[in-house]
Amino acid sequence: MRPRLFDLLKSFVTYFLLTLGAAVVVVPLFWMISTSLKGPDALFTYPPEWIPRPPVWRNYIDAWKMLPFGRFLFNTIFITVLAMTAELLTTSLVAFGFARFQFRGRDTLFFILLSTMMLPGVVTMIPSFLLWSRLGQVDTFDPLTIGAWFAWGPAYIFMMRQFFLTIPREMEEAALIDGANVFQIYWHIMLPLIRPALMAIGVLSFQGNWNNFQAPLIYLNTMEKFPMILGLKFFEQSLSKEAPLWNYMMAMSVLMAAPILGLFFSAQKYFIEGLNVGATKG
Repeated sequence: MRPRLFDLLKSFVTYFLLTLGAAVVVVPLFWMISTSLKGPDALFTYPPEWIPRPPVWRNYIDAWKMLPFGRFLFNTIFITVLAMTAELLTTSLVAFGFARFQFRGRDTLFFILLSTMMLPGVVTMIPSFLLWSRLGQVDTFDPLTIGAWFAWGPAYIFMMRQFFLTIPREMEEAALIDGANVFQIYWHIMLPLIRPALMAIGVLSFQGNWNNFQAPLIYLNTMEKFPMILGLKFFEQSLSKEAPLWNYMMAMSVLMAAPILGLFFSAQKYFIEGLNVGATKG
């Protein structure tokens, strides 16, 4: 009876902690959605109204028209898709080289690559700005996207390299016997086999570029070039200070978070598998 009682108690504590953690995450999200559907009179009522009656769906339309959010959304999609595609291609190619090729200084070069993860971003902020300023690329999308074409994600390279190491070399040797070259092996054999890692890194890259606030704030000056997250901050500052229209602010925040949530839930299986294998295989 004691082992069974211990297992029941262990299961209870586990599910209790998981439920508590889920509530910590879900309650703010639910409150954001609830506030986005409230009228101005219901924003500061006490006790708080969790389910608006009736829901004011018009908030989304009114808030969308207050600033050029359509342009902001286009800019965000352009930056995110371009940077994410570049990161997936370049980091997978570099990781394939580290995992499959033997060359002098490979381990040292890989160690230096991983060491860049320890470098705080604030250290490179001013030199990077001066570099892009000298090149005349301030107030353009180039500082937000060009770096992705040079494999600027050492963590992504490490994860993909670990995934490549799980693939038997016999598959690569069989392809070489059949006449495939190195790029064909990488493109037609290796990439399909590391799909979980690609999905996991794709989700992380999408989230990082979609929510990138610091770089657009530094490099972009023209409102027509703002992404959604920077436009959202500008939108917050443009609202009244005496009686903030939090329903409009929450409506735009819901639209900002919806693509990330949708992508995560649709790729959840591959995301977890990619993180687990990439983190444990050595």
